[in-house]
Amino acid sequence: MPREIRITPSILNANLDDLDNEIRRIASVSDLVHLDVMDNQFVPNFTFDFDTAAKIIKESVLPVDAHLMVLDADNVAPAYAEIGCASVTLHVEATQDVPGTLRAIRKAGSRAGLAVKPGTDIAEYAQVTDLVDMFLIMTVEPGFGGQSFMSDMLEKVTRTKRIIGDRPIWLQVDGGISLETIEMATRAGADTFVAGSAVFRADDPALMVTKLRALAQAVED
Repeated sequence: MPREIRITPSILNANLDDLDNEIRRIASVSDLVHLDVMDNQFVPNFTFDFDTAAKIIKESVLPVDAHLMVLDADNVAPAYAEIGCASVTLHVEATQDVPGTLRAIRKAGSRAGLAVKPGTDIAEYAQVTDLVDMFLIMTVEPGFGGQSFMSDMLEKVTRTKRIIGDRPIWLQVDGGISLETIEMATRAGADTFVAGSAVFRADDPALMVTKLRALAQAVED
């Protein structure tokens, strides 16, 4: 039986002037749509303010996986859960009270995700595993799409998988996922994949999602 794989295309490289149709193009083959929220403070880039993000979340035909690359995640993350995100991921580096904020996300009805930048040790957060629905391991430095996959992060993915153990926690990787990298990320233990450039710069985004899923599912446990 194929392993359960989730593909969550990032709209960072989609045509934002025609976003409804861009999401519809991949809706039938994708699990969620990944919304990268950047504030030009935590990372050196700006994508969406809260009102714009709320409109996207409300109108999306796919459930939204919000990845918050913003300061003050303690207050911002629960607000995204309250407006209907299926999943809200905060960065440990931008959060003062990680356990409390994870609980607040769950209380508001969303899955709670915990992200770490490449330089952050995941072992420091093993004690909050029971509050986490998804770990996100960044395989690029957060801030911009189209970066190259950092293969040295695969060992961190494997360590995170060990921390998860048999718990029903998703393990997501974000950054440089493509036809060339998704298999190695799957072998390391990932089961949930953010793909932006690879999907929305393809001639047929839906076909690309299908190909990515097939490659990941073909990796033997």
